[in-house]
Amino acid sequence: MKYADLPKSEQPSHKIHEYGGKVLTPAELLALATFGMPSTSEKLGELYKEYGGLSRIPRHRILEIDGLGEKTADAIQAIVELTRREIVARKPDRVSIHCPQDAADLVMYEMSQLEVEQLRVILINTRNEVMRVVNLYQGTANSSNVRISEVFRDAIRENATGIILVHNHPSGNPDPSPEDVQLTRAAAESGKMLDIRVFDHIIVGANGTYRSLKEAGLGF
Repeated sequence: MKYADLPKSEQPSHKIHEYGGKVLTPAELLALATFGMPSTSEKLGELYKEYGGLSRIPRHRILEIDGLGEKTADAIQAIVELTRREIVARKPDRVSIHCPQDAADLVMYEMSQLEVEQLRVILINTRNEVMRVVNLYQGTANSSNVRISEVFRDAIRENATGIILVHNHPSGNPDPSPEDVQLTRAAAESGKMLDIRVFDHIIVGANGTYRSLKEAGLGF
């Protein structure tokens, strides 16, 4: 069956014209983007859900779907890259951080797609503006293998008055582990001695999810 064979009110092209893209399912959006059939689009939608985002779907998984080929995989890769460039282009030179959501939004798109864990440090000035985002560690980020002196190294060099720790959970589950809380506590205590405020520790998950350890009262 083709989407054109469905009643007009159920066709993705009709829905997007009448109501906009927000009402469409991932499978329907993928159908429009790749000119797919309902069966192939549903399978793509399942992969989207399984991997927590379009950019995280391995190319070989797309090619395993009967009816899809290299051109579809190329189209998806192009869509992901165009989206990434648009997000980067929209970022102002100085982003202000006023709440955990602001910090999460700053890194969400990129970090939620990572297949390995990374720890980054957002440097904050006296006006709560982002000075720079430092990629500090790649691998398991906990207090046993993260040197607290390195967490504050760039903040000291650049006279930042505060920092925000951010790391991702490749599993997609943003709930903090005991090690995450321990790292937060160690950083917060050291920050007090250095007069560099640790504003928060954000854990990024999949599909736009995150956890603020500050809001949860963990480690502060």
